[in-house]
Formats: sequence, C-alpha cells, structure tokens
Amino acid sequence: MQSMDKKRVEEMIDLAIRQMEFSYVPYSHFHVGAALLSRSGKIYTGCNIENAAYTPTNCAERTAFFKAVSEGVKEFDAICVVGGKEGILTEYASPCGVCRQVMMEFCDPDTFQVILAVSREKYEIFPLKELLPMGFGPANLA
Repeated sequence: MQSMDKKRVEEMIDLAIRQMEFSYVPYSHFHVGAALLSRSGKIYTGCNIENAAYTPTNCAERTAFFKAVSEGVKEFDAICVVGGKEGILTEYASPCGVCRQVMMEFCDPDTFQVILAVSREKYEIFPLKELLPMGFGPANLA
C-alpha cells in the first residue's frame, strides 16, 4: 500500500472536521464527518444525517460515497472519518459495518486507505482489508 502525502492527509482531516458542522444528529448528538478522495484527486465530503425512524439514518461515509457515485465517480483511494459526541473529537470514530461494505463495493480492499483521526497530529491509516477481513464484494460474484 502506498503511503499518503502528509499534506493530503491533513487536508482530508480538516475537511472531515468541517463536515461535522453539517451533521443532523438530534438523537445521538454524535457528529461525524468524512472526506473521500477520488482517484482523480477530487474530494467528496459527507456528514451523518439521522432520522426519527432510525433505519433511514445515513452515515457520513455513505453520504460522501453516494455524492461521488451520483456524479459518476466510482474509483477511490482513501477516506478520512472523524466523529465525536457533541462534535468533540476524543477518540477514533471507525466506520460501521454497513459503511465498510459500501467501501468494499467501490474500492480495492488491499489499497484503499481509511484514515481515522482526532486531529492533524493524531491519526492512523488502515487498509480497508484490515477493517473488513474477508469482505464480500463484486469479485465474489464474478
């Protein structure tokens, strides 16, 4: 897996943190922001959007993916995810299983990088394969 440029990582962290401001979280009060890097270098952002019926709630990661895919983009290199109660970052906010499965649909699990951050200084980068071992994706249906 290629290591990411530190400036690009910091840019993605900053964008993900800014996205938390747009979260609609009247129930959990847990704000999440995401910044998704496409293969072309464009970054798509997302925030979590809750719903009183719970099931229709959408995570920040899926919001970013769906925005990109809705514009015809289907190749990605990395995503940065941040989150915290009342919007305060204290620990890593790892993607849920559904979001990991969406990543598996569009990304190479060996090379796609998931950046979990609390700040520009405190972050870790994981390959998707490490977060979703033995994931089920399009290759399984080929």
